[in-house]
Amino acid sequence: MEAGGKGRPWRRGTASGSRSGGGGERRVLLWLVCVCVWESGAETLRYSVWEEMARDSSVGNVARDLGLSPSQLAARKARVVSEGSEQHFRLDPHSGVLTVTETLDRERICPHSESCALFFKLFFENPVQLIRGEVEVRDVNDNSPVFPQKEMLLEILETAAPESRFTLERARDKDVGTNGLQNYSLSPNSHHFALDLKGFQSGSKLLELVLQQPLDREQSALLQLVLTAVDGGDPPRSGTAQISVRVVDTNDNPPAFDRSTYTVNLLENSPPGTLVVKLNASDPDEGSNGDVIYSFGSYTPQKVRQLFRVDPHSGEVRVNGTLDYEEASSYEIYVQATDQGPVSMAGHCKVLVNIVDANDNVPEVVLTSLYSPVPEDAKPGTVVALMSVTDQDSGLNKQVSLRIPPGLPFMLNSFKNSYTLVTQGNLDREKAAAYNITVTATDSGSPPLSSQKVIHVVISDINDNPPLFEEPVYSVYVPENNPLGVLLCTIKATDPDVAENAYISYSLLDGEIEGLPAASFVTIKSDSGDMYAVKSFDYETLREFHVVVQAQDAGIPSLSSTVTVYIYVVDVNDHAPEILYPTSTNTSAALEMIPRSAHAGYLVTKIIIRTTRKLREESTPTFNLTVEVRDNGEPPMSSSVAITVAVVDRVSKIIPDTRRHIRSPSNYSEITLYLIIALCSISFVFLFTIIGLTVIKCYRYSLYGDSCCTVQPHFIEVRGNGSLTKTYCYKACLTAGSGSDTFMFYNTCGPTGTVPSAVVTERHLTGQSGQSAQNLIILKNDSITPNEVRLH
Repeated sequence: MEAGGKGRPWRRGTASGSRSGGGGERRVLLWLVCVCVWESGAETLRYSVWEEMARDSSVGNVARDLGLSPSQLAARKARVVSEGSEQHFRLDPHSGVLTVTETLDRERICPHSESCALFFKLFFENPVQLIRGEVEVRDVNDNSPVFPQKEMLLEILETAAPESRFTLERARDKDVGTNGLQNYSLSPNSHHFALDLKGFQSGSKLLELVLQQPLDREQSALLQLVLTAVDGGDPPRSGTAQISVRVVDTNDNPPAFDRSTYTVNLLENSPPGTLVVKLNASDPDEGSNGDVIYSFGSYTPQKVRQLFRVDPHSGEVRVNGTLDYEEASSYEIYVQATDQGPVSMAGHCKVLVNIVDANDNVPEVVLTSLYSPVPEDAKPGTVVALMSVTDQDSGLNKQVSLRIPPGLPFMLNSFKNSYTLVTQGNLDREKAAAYNITVTATDSGSPPLSSQKVIHVVISDINDNPPLFEEPVYSVYVPENNPLGVLLCTIKATDPDVAENAYISYSLLDGEIEGLPAASFVTIKSDSGDMYAVKSFDYETLREFHVVVQAQDAGIPSLSSTVTVYIYVVDVNDHAPEILYPTSTNTSAALEMIPRSAHAGYLVTKIIIRTTRKLREESTPTFNLTVEVRDNGEPPMSSSVAITVAVVDRVSKIIPDTRRHIRSPSNYSEITLYLIIALCSISFVFLFTIIGLTVIKCYRYSLYGDSCCTVQPHFIEVRGNGSLTKTYCYKACLTAGSGSDTFMFYNTCGPTGTVPSAVVTERHLTGQSGQSAQNLIILKNDSITPNEVRLH
């Protein structure tokens, strides 16, 4: 390194005075003049460094080279200024060492020069001094040779002659000198190409690739070479480029099929569009020279051209028409493949198509005869239908079998290709009025084909079902005093048969009700079964009766059934109570006597009229009373009687009859005679009644056991009939002059919403001992229940 000489000391002067303006400008000019004067007389500091040195690496000791101590360097305020826009160096004022501020890259700093130097200026402020410096940046082998393109493509005709030359782009190396590019090599060792390095070695920038042997694109259409450039560094560095040599084709090969003859088996039922075969012809040429077009050859018949077609690009042969094995069992198709070169070349092949017979015809069922409808009483084996079956195929494909679904009352009988459908078992139209029988015909082909035919068989009806009533017994409740022609009920019967066999007419069977024909009570409409009342019923004369209704169909022979209709007459409150004793007229009241000494509770008459207190001497001699009897009907009905109670001294006195004149003594004798006869008659009847009751009691006891109460005075024994199912004991209160000898008892325990049924029984009375049957009056008693009547 060379250091500059020392300059003379330089003091920093100041301008005289403190003038402003022009004085300041003179100081600046003086400064520039001084610096220029000093620099012109200074020497240059020179240093040398290797590129790629690390940051803060030492370049040299400036203080030592200038003969200054570090303190002097600091005192003079030395600093380094690089030339250019970048600051590459830094001066340590304490040690005087010059260092780099960044890693130096020679190729970046001096890209176009083999020599590279950086300049700086060392500036001192006290005194002012400027020293010029130069740093040489030396090259290191830090760059490999680089080709402009990593891949190069060469297209060479396969007909190119040997010694043909092809120019290649050379590599570039940023390093210089021995570190620069020195040599090229080609790998792998190809017997087709070689490098011509004579021009490179003589300083020429051209690099040539020389063809050594002829090329054949069909053998090798693409050659891959690697070009390597090597520099002279230690160690050397290299760069590579890929050379792809594409051999350009010429039309020197015809298309060739992979087989000269193709044999195909094809089903005759193959639909249009079915692939027959895919041909494959190859041409080793490329481009249009290798593009193959398929077409029919000149030897292909016109009929074959109609049945088949060839795809010109894919080489697929497909069905184009309808094939028929019976017409032709095989076809020969000639196909050619032609390339698209300037002078086209062609190859040929033959396709042999063997047609295979297929099960392509479904069997057909032909209905020859149908015997429908079939009577439901037809015997098993009755022929229902005649059928035949045909199949256009042959062999196993022509063999056909028929079947029907299981569970039907029919079966198939076969004879060759003819079949009969016959009945099997009994038919019942009421269960199945018609059958849709599906006959399935299946051949023996593989896969088997089948067809179906539906035969509709109707079953005709015979009159084998009688009418059936909806109810086993009909019970009708009708209020008494009904109007004539009122609808009592509707009798309904059904018949599962059809047409006239199901047409039902209703009628009343001959019968009597209380000696009269049933038709005089009710009538029934024959077509609807509506039953009407012919007369108005009276509960007091007819409580219940029954008729038998017959339902008959119109079949031949006709069938019928009967049902019993019970008609119950329901009582309505249409009679007012009748007072039998005491009697009165519109002009006079009934007369009863009472002793003047009667105490409270004394019985006045059988209407159960009692005194409420003891009668006194001053009491009225007569009392006029009106007794009303009212029933519980809806609406209620009543009767009344006027009674005159006379107060007498003795009860045995003859009661004056205010309704007639006083009788003579002879009349009283007649009355006495009548009373005696009446008493004897009553005693005889009473005795006879007791005997009869005893006999009846014993008889019932022998039949039913001791299930009813014993016959005692004041009680009536009644055995239930009609809707009553048990034996009951009832209390009854009657009058001696009652004109009715029957009782009505209601079954109050019947179903809800129905009219209580009535039971009629004869009454059996026992007289009340000690009292006459005369003067008995029935009065209303609120405590009496519907099934209890007191007897006094």
